[in-house]
Amino acid sequence: MSLEPPDPQIRTSGIRAARTAHRVAVLVFDGVTLLDVSGPLEVLHQAGRQGHPYLPVLVSPHGGDVTTASGPVLARTVRAADAGAVDTLVVAGADLLAEDPADPAILAAAADLAGRASRVASVCTGAFVLAGLGLLDGRRATTHWRHAAALARRHPRVRVEPDALHVSDGRYVTSAGISAGIDLALALVEDDHGADAARAAARELVVFVQRPGGQSQFSTALATPPPRTDPLRAVTRAVLADPAADHALSALAALAAVSPRHLTRLFRSELGTTPARWVEQVRVDRAQQLLLDGRSVTAAARLSGLGSDETLRRAFARHLGTTPSEYRERFTSTRI
Repeated sequence: MSLEPPDPQIRTSGIRAARTAHRVAVLVFDGVTLLDVSGPLEVLHQAGRQGHPYLPVLVSPHGGDVTTASGPVLARTVRAADAGAVDTLVVAGADLLAEDPADPAILAAAADLAGRASRVASVCTGAFVLAGLGLLDGRRATTHWRHAAALARRHPRVRVEPDALHVSDGRYVTSAGISAGIDLALALVEDDHGADAARAAARELVVFVQRPGGQSQFSTALATPPPRTDPLRAVTRAVLADPAADHALSALAALAAVSPRHLTRLFRSELGTTPARWVEQVRVDRAQQLLLDGRSVTAAARLSGLGSDETLRRAFARHLGTTPSEYRERFTSTRI
């Protein structure tokens, strides 16, 4: 299977569009993660359909065909020297970048392109390439959660934020793993053309535009390991399905058909927390989404099960270190 990029000189709406379109170089290489490439490219394509043209070009260290980690081939890539003008560089990721020092040819291509670009971004472990060039020294950055510790260990001058979806520091933007490249690209579109353009692209892709950069890479549902026992499985499913229901310890124990003391032991042994703390975290997650959906603080408190504005405020302070109002103001767009 071969995926051929459009020829930026002919696949435009005319010479005028070619002159005004924002040129994006995406650096790829053998073993690259396909979604790190295709996700951002599709966002840019949809933005172009909305009247905000981008001209992407696939660049690789040696040009020609590149085989992705999942098998499909990216055809007709060009060398950095032949990429022409570059407004934004996006360095795609791959597991191999975190496992070994980056190929010198990849570093050389990235250095060439970054020197010409006004904005430099990375998806997933592409951050290891930027860090290897020293471009992230003294800056905040993120990568896939699984490789964040390795990035911090290998490049101690980088201020790694292991749980962010994407981080902007100066002209450098780094994102978390794989699908977070879509969030990063939406943030770039918003920076270039405003929130309405990003929302329009997100709607076409049927994705949420409101996964802002500073949000966690995980929800409680994703971070919770699958319970091993039937009683705990029943309880966690019920809470996640309806966070606002009655989830007092006695009600949860009755649902699980065990004693409150035994349920507490199960939570501690399997999840490392108490039932009350876990339920509160689920409710905080729900309140965050309600605030991002435009609900008031009072409505978010009620619908999440936290009850009152004051209870919501205290829970946000404990779990997020901020207030509900500050959270909503900060995270109502893709920017951070």
